[in-house]
Amino acid sequence: MSDLFAAEPKKPLAEALRPTTLDEVIGQQHLIGPGKPLRLAVEAKTPHSMILWGPPGVGKTTLARILANSFDAEFIPLSAVLSGVKDIREAVERAHAALMRDGRPTILFVDEVHRFNKSQQDAFLPYVESGLFTFIGATTENPSFEVNSALLSRAQVYVLNALSDDELKQLLARITSGGTLGTLEFDDAAVDTLIGYADGDARRFLNLLEQTRTAALARKVGRIDAAFLGEVLTVNARRFDKGGDAFYDQISALHKSVRGSNPDGALYWLTRMLDGGADPRYLARRLIRMAWEDIGLADPRAARVALDAADTYERLGSPEGELALGQAAIYLAIAAKSNAGYKAYNQARAFVAQDKSRPVPVHLRNAPTKLMKELGYGHDYRYAHDEPHAYAAGETYLPDGLEDIHWYEPVPRGLESKIAEKLAFLRELDAAANDNQHD
Repeated sequence: MSDLFAAEPKKPLAEALRPTTLDEVIGQQHLIGPGKPLRLAVEAKTPHSMILWGPPGVGKTTLARILANSFDAEFIPLSAVLSGVKDIREAVERAHAALMRDGRPTILFVDEVHRFNKSQQDAFLPYVESGLFTFIGATTENPSFEVNSALLSRAQVYVLNALSDDELKQLLARITSGGTLGTLEFDDAAVDTLIGYADGDARRFLNLLEQTRTAALARKVGRIDAAFLGEVLTVNARRFDKGGDAFYDQISALHKSVRGSNPDGALYWLTRMLDGGADPRYLARRLIRMAWEDIGLADPRAARVALDAADTYERLGSPEGELALGQAAIYLAIAAKSNAGYKAYNQARAFVAQDKSRPVPVHLRNAPTKLMKELGYGHDYRYAHDEPHAYAAGETYLPDGLEDIHWYEPVPRGLESKIAEKLAFLRELDAAANDNQHD
């Protein structure tokens, strides 16, 4: 086992094993495979400005370096976290010097480009336009929201994906076959555990392997199992950004799972967000919204269940209170669905927003004074409780000209199926009363 406990590499494993050619890259075959955009650009030796958009540890920086090498270009890396306008000016000077000195083109790589403000991003535009350098930006955030439209229009956006389980296994096989980890072995459960911890992030995967190697060295262990990993690894939460795309994508998935009546999907996304650090109170508010938007009067109990879950969380806190949120998500998912009330409200609101101010019909006005009564306020108003079926058939409750509006149309599901029957009956009474008036 002497080779297992040899001196550790000087560079971190993730840096020491960074690919230097497209053929060495694992993953992103939709961009670098045969006939794919970045492969074609390299083969044609035609660099172009681009934005590489994807989660952490999927190869954005690696691809930028490989492209610079492939094009024999000066490579100038900047980090938007640490750099400012002064660094941009220095990069422009370096690019100009490289061009003047030996005619070499420059690739300017900006990591976390979304962290540059508008003026900083605008500073690149004239040099991209003039061709002084090819711009490559890397971001974990949606470029549509985080990158200036002027810069975005001059760069092709390429979406990079998290590495799949098979791709991470391929990476592990390459490392172990190359002897980087010595004779260290992993059982199947340990491999699955590492892949789960990595969460599609190759850099995290390599860092976990390095931590494991160090721990194995210290404990003189040659075969790794899941129990050993549980003891020695400090694992970060799943990929989750409380203000970024992952947040909104996951809340969207939760909402759509509830709307689609899939309790397992609703539970999965709820627990994923809780596991990632989402505020349970925010999730409780979203469940209440779902109850009113997608269930509505088809099952009015859903809103009560969601409110009770929110109150329960306030009393118990985490983790006990999260059980109430989970059960509320299940109830909402299996409840009868209707967006009839949601649609009716939106239609009424949109109509009122663009309509004129219509007066209240005189018979619906309140008449607390003698003058108002003399003006006819409340005259001919029919008290519904004194009418057959407690319904004043033929009575109007909307301003003049809006009598035929029917925004609310209940669906034939849950309680709303009964509501639909009731409305149909009342409309028949209205029709009969109107016919009698015409006669």
